[in-house]
Amino acid sequence: MSGTDTAKGVAGEDEVVDLCRELIQIDTSNYGDHSGPGERKAAEYVAEKLAEVGLEPRIIESHKGRASTIARIEGEDPSRPALLIHGHTDVVPANAADWTHHPFSGEIADGCVWGRGAVDMKDMDAMTLAVVRDRLRSGRKPPRDIVLAFLADEEAGGTYGAKYLVRKHPDLFEGVTEAIGEVGGFSFTVNEKLRLYLVETAEKGMHWMRLTVDGTAGHGSMTNTDNAITELCEAVGRLGRHKWPVRVTKTVRSFLDELSDALGTELDPENMDETLAKLGGIAKMVGATLRNSAAPTMLGAGYKVNVIPGQATAHVDGRFLPGYEEEFLADLDRILGPRVKREDVHSDKALETDFDGRLVDAMQSALSAEDPIARAVPYMLSGGTDAKSFDDLGIRCFGFAPLKLPPELDFAGMFHGVDERVPVDGLKFGVRVLDRFLDAS
Repeated sequence: MSGTDTAKGVAGEDEVVDLCRELIQIDTSNYGDHSGPGERKAAEYVAEKLAEVGLEPRIIESHKGRASTIARIEGEDPSRPALLIHGHTDVVPANAADWTHHPFSGEIADGCVWGRGAVDMKDMDAMTLAVVRDRLRSGRKPPRDIVLAFLADEEAGGTYGAKYLVRKHPDLFEGVTEAIGEVGGFSFTVNEKLRLYLVETAEKGMHWMRLTVDGTAGHGSMTNTDNAITELCEAVGRLGRHKWPVRVTKTVRSFLDELSDALGTELDPENMDETLAKLGGIAKMVGATLRNSAAPTMLGAGYKVNVIPGQATAHVDGRFLPGYEEEFLADLDRILGPRVKREDVHSDKALETDFDGRLVDAMQSALSAEDPIARAVPYMLSGGTDAKSFDDLGIRCFGFAPLKLPPELDFAGMFHGVDERVPVDGLKFGVRVLDRFLDAS
């Protein structure tokens, strides 16, 4: 940065911590239905912060309390395709008794902002607000139009957030060709000369499903060879213990090649124990992108100890790699067997894009300017984001919420985990990188 740029960047860096704390203090817990507080209060907070710097944000409510905030910033060249920056304001629930600091306090301790949403993803919401507010206050237009979307309901699949807006209000995203969102741009320190920043270019698809087995109801004291619970538990056990075959996609191959180069050693995807041992805190995130997966998460059956129920149910979180959905479903049915009825509760596609183009160059240049040992590399997210919805509009999506992290922080464990927190220095770093990224994009 030049001296002038540095002066302009100070306000955004100073403000981002308070913005993050205040967003965390707004309870937007999403229980997967409408029993939570909703996102309306957060939507109004964001709208107020944007209106203060001259924007005309629009709050759209898909259901009572389930609100998203959208705004558009005019760029220097409105004829260029627009860029979308999207983030969600809902969070998964948290039990305060389990936490060191209250999950909705936004407390600062040990150099971090603590609370539910600190990394998923009120940190990026705050960084976006800080950058936008600073640029508009100082009269710095971005090179092209930017659409800002602060969305409801991402943690339950986006039905009342991104999916609703794409379906009911596609005009809000007119002219948008590219987007950045969550779970990308975070650092992995290889050594004192190299830090990798993982940019999400792919996501696994999902099949959240309900499994049902019907059997013969009866008295618990009687012999029953058609017990629905027994049949279901055996099927769920087979599924939970199944070792899915390794499938190396284009994105994962690129990531492993980059990592091999960085570590100076060849990584074998078929020997995952050895490979993952080299990845420290990101091992869980990367390991889950080498295979399809199906994790049993809920069981339900019966109403009294001496009654054999006529039906048993289970829920499974299924995830499939790009290009492997048909194989996943065929394997699933083979493992479960003919007695198990399978139905989707929520399903969505896998995504994958190339790691190239002007936007990727802008990410690399912005990162390098703030961290001279930075190297941007592509990776696949094992979960899913609102990018799946925006892909329906033909928007090319990346995960880029830049954070420089201390090597000892278990970043993967922060997502939906207890004691979720984000380093204060990481937030300020993200503001500086995003500001440079907008200029270069």
